[in-house]
Amino acid sequence: MLDSQPVTGSNQQGLDIRSTPRAEMDLFPLDSFPYEFPGNEIWVEFEIPEFTSICPFSDFPDFAVIRLKYVPNQLCIELKSLKLYINSFRDVKVFHEHVMNIIRDDFVAACDPLRVELEGDFHVRGNIKTVVRASYTRKS
Repeated sequence: MLDSQPVTGSNQQGLDIRSTPRAEMDLFPLDSFPYEFPGNEIWVEFEIPEFTSICPFSDFPDFAVIRLKYVPNQLCIELKSLKLYINSFRDVKVFHEHVMNIIRDDFVAACDPLRVELEGDFHVRGNIKTVVRASYTRKS
């Protein structure tokens, strides 16, 4: 019965919720370079300890440690562009769940990896800690 209910969300607090539209996020583009050993599967892992975005409910900053690991296919992600891309979220209003999907999708579009595992370990806010995980596996 509950599955037949329309999905609309609720805003019982009456807050002005305004996420930044995807087209207005102005995220730095991710660059890549050729992986010289295609077929040799390796895991590349990044830990990004100073991720910041803005909460669409409160307009306060959200802080997280982002952990990203991937298996390259033909391309590797270029680190400086990853740093600038991640830092470009600082003025973006986005929910935790959405930002992890955005990062995963942009990463996959930039370097077409074989696999990606992504974790957003968000700092405690109001006595609640949030961890969001997203993954991707390239279809053969």
